[in-house]
Amino acid sequence: MTEKLTGDERDVALADLSKTGWTITDGRDAITKEFSFSDFTAAFGWMTRIAIFAEKWNHHPEWCNVYRSVRVTLTTHDVGGLSALDVKLAKKMDEISWN
Repeated sequence: MTEKLTGDERDVALADLSKTGWTITDGRDAITKEFSFSDFTAAFGWMTRIAIFAEKWNHHPEWCNVYRSVRVTLTTHDVGGLSALDVKLAKKMDEISWN
């Protein structure tokens, strides 16, 4: 089972993710990032690719797509905050984004 990140593990993960634009979500133990793409098709295609990983890892993002932008919030509801799954999915999102 996944556990909530605490202490040094959390600090290291957040410092690493902040370098690629992830920020702490106000009022929640979550991280947020907005991805921008060339058009709606590119944004939706990226979401489709991410959905495959999310389903495989049984860890699904909160996200909103408006035209060429996708705003993502990651948290692990089962543990009440950030977990290694959030870090893993955030890194995958960064890896396959076309920014």
